[in-house]
Amino acid sequence: MKILISNNHLDTIGGSETFTFALIAEIKRRGHEVEYFTFRRGIVSELIEKELNVKYMASNRYDLILANHNSTVAALWEFGLIIQTCHGIFPYIEQPSIYADGYVAISEEVQKHLALKEIPSIIIHNGIDLVRFSPKKEVNKNLKRIASFCQSDVANEKVEAACKILDIEYIRVDKFKDTIWSIEDLINDVDLVVGLGRSAYDAIACGRPVVVFDERSYLSNMADGYLTPIIGSSIKFNCSGRCYQDAYDVQDLVQEFLKYNPKDSFELRKFAETNLDIVKNVDEYMKFYTVLATKKVKQNLKREIRNWDSLLNTRLFKKVYSRVSKNNIF
Repeated sequence: MKILISNNHLDTIGGSETFTFALIAEIKRRGHEVEYFTFRRGIVSELIEKELNVKYMASNRYDLILANHNSTVAALWEFGLIIQTCHGIFPYIEQPSIYADGYVAISEEVQKHLALKEIPSIIIHNGIDLVRFSPKKEVNKNLKRIASFCQSDVANEKVEAACKILDIEYIRVDKFKDTIWSIEDLINDVDLVVGLGRSAYDAIACGRPVVVFDERSYLSNMADGYLTPIIGSSIKFNCSGRCYQDAYDVQDLVQEFLKYNPKDSFELRKFAETNLDIVKNVDEYMKFYTVLATKKVKQNLKREIRNWDSLLNTRLFKKVYSRVSKNNIF
């Protein structure tokens, strides 16, 4: 098929950008003709073009458009059947567009949010390239290094303070300042990751235990804590901290870090293989496309039938039909 994949921006490195790259790579691997679209080109779009040899949108018709963000749906709805993936419940650009033909929610929380807007959807978790994000090093028997992907200074100060108490090396990863594409290498150099959403998923895929925690302006202090064995509950809310909604101080983080168990590494990787594999998730997108495409064909057929029925009932048609029949034109 001819497929277009869109993301509002590809000039920074973040969750939707990394997901877009993985999605394009997997769909191209299957032999489809792939192009991409974005409003802001930059570091990730350059990688898409150079590493994947995929070009910017050049056609005016596609069999399928896989769109992130309602802004791209609004720009592309005339070019083909569109599936919009909704990655969150708060940002405006994550809200469902009326121009999409189908909707994918990346968690149960997002699906319920869409349902409140009377938008039906299916759940497909954010897919991860499990070859790229894989355990390349074993974690240490005892917790020695922690990487914090928290996005606020307040949260990072707490994580750093907890690390000092336990004499653990602390590494801060700031996506707004540090342009690190090969983040899988950094994750494989630590024993545990602190963060939300995509950073948690990437860590899980690399077999790294995770403490779900951050303190953002739009979220306040939110934590689900050490993921194993509660990962099934946390992922329903995209590992956002909104599952348990605990508020952590430094001592709470210390207690969560003390739960570290190197054996959890294997279970987390198994979870990723079952739930986060981009190969399996693209299979689900393709199944959904088949359902939507069939539905759209039926809708178009019904529309044509209604138009034909309307034509048959017009005075002009009856008059013309009467003349051609009378003159044996048929």
